[in-house]
Amino acid sequence: MVTMLDVSREAGVSSATVSRVLTGSAEVDPKTRMLVLAAVEKLGYRPNLVARGLRRQASQVIALIITDIENPFYTAVCRGVEDSARLAGYSVILCNADRDIEKEREYLRVVEDQNASGIIISPASAHRTDISNLVARGLPVIAVDMALAAATGSVLVDNKDAGALATNHLIGKGCTRIACITGPAENSTAADRVEGYRRAIAEAGIQEEPKLVIYANYLEDGGYKATRRLLGLKTRPDGLFVTNNRMAVGALRALQEMGVSIPDDINIIGFDELPWALELHPYLSLVRQPAYRIGQEAARLLIACIRKEEPVKHVILDAELVARDRRPLAKARKKPAKATIT
Repeated sequence: MVTMLDVSREAGVSSATVSRVLTGSAEVDPKTRMLVLAAVEKLGYRPNLVARGLRRQASQVIALIITDIENPFYTAVCRGVEDSARLAGYSVILCNADRDIEKEREYLRVVEDQNASGIIISPASAHRTDISNLVARGLPVIAVDMALAAATGSVLVDNKDAGALATNHLIGKGCTRIACITGPAENSTAADRVEGYRRAIAEAGIQEEPKLVIYANYLEDGGYKATRRLLGLKTRPDGLFVTNNRMAVGALRALQEMGVSIPDDINIIGFDELPWALELHPYLSLVRQPAYRIGQEAARLLIACIRKEEPVKHVILDAELVARDRRPLAKARKKPAKATIT
């Protein structure tokens, strides 16, 4: 990391002068100030608040970086984190990365500078999200929603089983041509859910049709475009699994615009809650993650790591099938609630 001493050498001034420039002191000559600021920009130096005289014991603050604040799933995760953290005497800083790697990187830098005690993150990418600086500093990082290899621990659902659970529900409704709209191809959560879908149709003896699997962007427009594309096929699917709730909104809009009835023309199952959508589509089935509990467990695990109270853990929770179809299931498949800790 670039230090204040590096900046002073580059600018040809003392470290004390660099410090005065960065704290806004009026005692510094304007030409000298320009030299220092040019060196800061050239070297990419970022003043650390701790190094600027605010050194103290580990703060009672944890950071929460999520990918989509508009998604009700993450809202519930946030509430779980906050409630659990407050009980333990910690405050929470919330950052919304909007599934944007560059925005996420900026927040990670901010968190690093602000002396947070630990971080909970729902990564924008399993491969491109970079927490190496935090790990190098010994800060605990707990991943939620998506596994992150460098993380200290994680709290996830078994997305492969969840994808199979959703698909088996449609199979139980008598569907034989089931489509799946999933997230970006590089997203490991999306990949796991579609793998569960593939496993379920294979076990049911249904031949997979590649054109029935569409990778979209986890947003409303992605679900809308993907659904219209599926409905444009010569032979339409009779079942549709949409792997996140915001894409399900777009899918429902496309079905409505094209006059496709649920469940008379097509059976559909979503992923995670859409409270308002149930008013318009009371028979929309879904697979629900225990979002609030994920947040609680993540905060509990992070604080235990901060306090060095217990070994690092990876917690895997089960998702739950919420069947709201009018017609009875041909086959029911219920799984007991459980948590696996490794």
